[in-house]
Amino acid sequence: MDDSLRPTNEVTIRPFRAGDETDFRVLNEQWIERYFKVECKDQSTFADPQSSIIEQGGQILIAISDGHSVGCCALLRMGKREYEVAKMAVSPEHQGKGIGRLLLSAAVTEAQHLGASRLYLETNQILKPAIALYESIGFQHIDQSRAVPSHYTRANVYMELLFEDHA
Repeated sequence: MDDSLRPTNEVTIRPFRAGDETDFRVLNEQWIERYFKVECKDQSTFADPQSSIIEQGGQILIAISDGHSVGCCALLRMGKREYEVAKMAVSPEHQGKGIGRLLLSAAVTEAQHLGASRLYLETNQILKPAIALYESIGFQHIDQSRAVPSHYTRANVYMELLFEDHA
């Protein structure tokens, strides 16, 4: 993805850049603290998303509305052609406006651009709107026995999206 803003009605999706660290942390802490507790793995990721995500071959996308960060979604590199969709959040006052769908769609497109053959994600059964969104994009539920051991106690739903291999 290039660094230019891509308009999508009033919301633009762009890559993470220096200065986004606080917004990335705050957006995620808002939803995590609403339902769960911030865990050690969250804290280490929020402490330095540049080195923990981007420098590891991943990407972070930021949704901007009226000059403010209103959402985010990360792609964590798991392997050569596998990425995890993680740290997806939309500010409470902007939920229900389709921003999560824009972010997830942009993340899927970015993963394809990066050559992914598989996207993986972990969530929790109480996050029904998020699960419905993932399903609507094409993610399929997988059995916990096929899931990557999670760093998070809150994870109890595992999903994947497979891309056709054109190689």
